[in-house]
Amino acid sequence: MSIIITVSNQKGGVGKTTTSAAIASGLSLAGKKVLGIDLDPQGNLGFCLGANMDNQYTVLDVLNGDVSIEDAMFASEYGDILLSDITLSSNGLEKFTSNRETILRNALWPVINKYDYIVIDTPPALNLLTVNAYAVSDHLIIPMASDILSLVGLAQLKETIESVRDTFNPRLNVLGILLTRFNARTLLSRDVLEMAEQLANQINTKVFTAKIRSGVAIAEAPAHGESIFSYNPHSGAVADYQAFLEEIAPAIHLDLPKKADEASAT
Repeated sequence: MSIIITVSNQKGGVGKTTTSAAIASGLSLAGKKVLGIDLDPQGNLGFCLGANMDNQYTVLDVLNGDVSIEDAMFASEYGDILLSDITLSSNGLEKFTSNRETILRNALWPVINKYDYIVIDTPPALNLLTVNAYAVSDHLIIPMASDILSLVGLAQLKETIESVRDTFNPRLNVLGILLTRFNARTLLSRDVLEMAEQLANQINTKVFTAKIRSGVAIAEAPAHGESIFSYNPHSGAVADYQAFLEEIAPAIHLDLPKKADEASAT
């Protein structure tokens, strides 16, 4: 059965989609079969993974039952993708009157054993789409920009996680908080790190040791239709994401290929 990872924060601009794309492409480059699901009406995950945004179907068509999940997928270089667009914000799941929190779970059932990993990018909101992602996921990753405003609303996120655990998905595990746009030399980043660690303790998780610096390569890669790892593997920010993948690998049962220097040492 697929291991399902959701990347979520109700605040925008924290690196959520970039992180989702990094996880999906990193898993694919490690030889795993990956499905990426874009639940953000902005539809940026597909763009980040090099998808043709003129695809006929979106994830909303699947959730509405208008098309099968297999027919709606776009096959990208980094795995299959269920794309999204702005229609998801205007329609969403509000029209459903029952079992609204498990629509995504039901939609995924036909392919749940087809993939090693499913990576879900959520909207910058704690809405029904986000709850659907939480209800089906094994692991949750919370990206957070290294600024004070990113801390606002995280108490509500904590309540949502606890509510989903109590009602729909007791196995939901918060893998950790990932700090983005991090600069260890600034007092602000160090202050945010301290506050993030306090929040992590409240939700029984941790702040990842890996922290993501700002980097031009992260912004440039989608415009070239490439993964950040293939576009500029020498970028500091890309190296940070590689370290992040290595850090979460044991928890998600991922065997990453050994680096050349590690292989020669064994």
